[in-house]
Amino acid sequence: MSFKWKQCNVSDPPRKAVQGGTDVGGEPMFVGRAMYNGVMLPAKIIPANGSAYVCYDGAEVPVFDVEVLTGKAKRFNWVPAAGGTVPDGAIPAGQYGDEQLFIGRAFHEGSLTVGKVHPSHGVLYIPFGGAEVSCPHYEVLVSSGKRSFGGNNSSSDSD
Repeated sequence: MSFKWKQCNVSDPPRKAVQGGTDVGGEPMFVGRAMYNGVMLPAKIIPANGSAYVCYDGAEVPVFDVEVLTGKAKRFNWVPAAGGTVPDGAIPAGQYGDEQLFIGRAFHEGSLTVGKVHPSHGVLYIPFGGAEVSCPHYEVLVSSGKRSFGGNNSSSDSD
């Protein structure tokens, strides 16, 4: 496996944190995950604002206890997708019931925002402007390593 999830302070992500996009002001946005309401969800982390968010039940929800995805940048790619499809090698970052949720991103109102691909809903949801925004066309983060939902140290890399 070519990645790890690491607990982080939202204002100071660790070395090798995976950048997923940029906020409206151009600040880097990192790929994260967090528990909310008993559900592990993909998250966006914006260190410049000292904030992290998930989307849940139609809303953008701030979270404070987050993990950031880390690994060697060359081991990740963003693959175009649509309609809930998830390419081989997609990185799971959450679970809703029996369904895995994956890391995706989309352009929205001047931001390249990280969110959750919810395959059975046929869209990527991004937390943006207080709402859960659906995007039918998006990119999915894939790894050259094997897929695993795993825990904090689910990696065979020594990074």
